[in-house]
Parts: sequence; C-alpha cells; structure tokens
Amino acid sequence: MEHVPAPDSPVLATTAQLMRSALAAVVVAAALTVTVVMPAEYAVDPTGVGRMLGLTQMGEIKIALASANANGHPPEEPTASDSWAPRPTPSVAEAVPVAPVVAQTPAPPPAALWNETVLTLAPDEAAEVKVQMEGGKTVTYEWATDGAAVNFDLHADAPGIDYHRYERGSTAQASGELKAAFTGMHGWFWRNRSGKPATITLRVRGDYVAVRRVM
Repeated sequence: MEHVPAPDSPVLATTAQLMRSALAAVVVAAALTVTVVMPAEYAVDPTGVGRMLGLTQMGEIKIALASANANGHPPEEPTASDSWAPRPTPSVAEAVPVAPVVAQTPAPPPAALWNETVLTLAPDEAAEVKVQMEGGKTVTYEWATDGAAVNFDLHADAPGIDYHRYERGSTAQASGELKAAFTGMHGWFWRNRSGKPATITLRVRGDYVAVRRVM
C-alpha cells in the first residue's frame, strides 16, 4: 500500500487566523474606545481626535447634564461652542478718549491808571494840570499843599467849549471824584497867594487818557 502524506492540519491554520482576527479586533476596539467612546461618554480625549469630530463636546454636555440632574437643578446652557463664539469688537467711538472740558476763566478787568504830579509855586505863581478824559468817565483825586492854602479852580474845556466850572475856592487840600461832563481836558488851576513858596502834590486814579501840566 502506498503511503500518502497527510496535508497540514486545517485546525491549526484556523486557530492562527482566529488569534490574528481577535488581536485585530482588540486593537480596533481599543482605538474606537480611545477616539470615540471615551470622548463621547466621558469627555476624555487623549488623542485629540474626539474634539476634531465633535465627540468631546458631546461628552462634556452629557457630564454637565448628569451633574445637574444629580444636584436637582437644570443645567446651564451648553458651553461647548463658547470658544467659537465671536467676541464683541469695541466701537471706534469708545476707543477715542474725550478731552476734559476746561473752564474758561474770564480775564480780569484792566487795572486803573494812576498818576502823581508834584509842583512848587513861588508866591503869586500859578500852575495848571489837566486830565484828558472821555465823556462820562470817572477819576478819583486828592491834592494837598505842604501847609499853605492856595486858590484853586477845578474846570474843563474842549473844542467849542472854552470853560466849564466844577468847583473853585481857597484851601490847603481837596479830594473827591471827578466825572467828565464831556470829552475834553479836565483839571485844576492853582495860584499861590500865601506869600511863601508852596509845594502841591496831586494824585489821580481812574479811567483817563493822560495827565499833563499845561501851565
């Protein structure tokens, strides 16, 4: 009888294939668990594939819902897409600084003019000092001698007006307020009748144009 060698056992080949298939299935299952199940169920995404597929966000929502149900109150709105929400852009008007308003301080009024005139008159000598003023303007004045009384005449003149009297008399001093009756020259005429030299000091303050000795 001729001996024919037996073929390889089909049982052994089938077992090896089953082992390879089982190993492949384990690998695939592990991969699916890591990339799909864990992100979708537990929001655990070690590979980053779950977030790319939107599964990690799903897992976060599930965990939030479960936590809210456990605490007995409804969950807040899902925050999975918060990172994608556009941020408001500040308007240009809000970015422009507003300059502070500076209060305007009114300018102080101009200081009143002031003048002092000193003159010495010999016996029987006369002198005249005039203040140039516009009509309606006012000055205050004071004058005094060094002791002796002198004759004086406070008057005014202007083109077309030869003489306008304010006051006259004889004294060693006088003071007051002079309001110009019109635009022109307003002032004092003195004559020394005391028989000895007399020094007169005149001070004028107010709204005038000029002070001049005209005699």
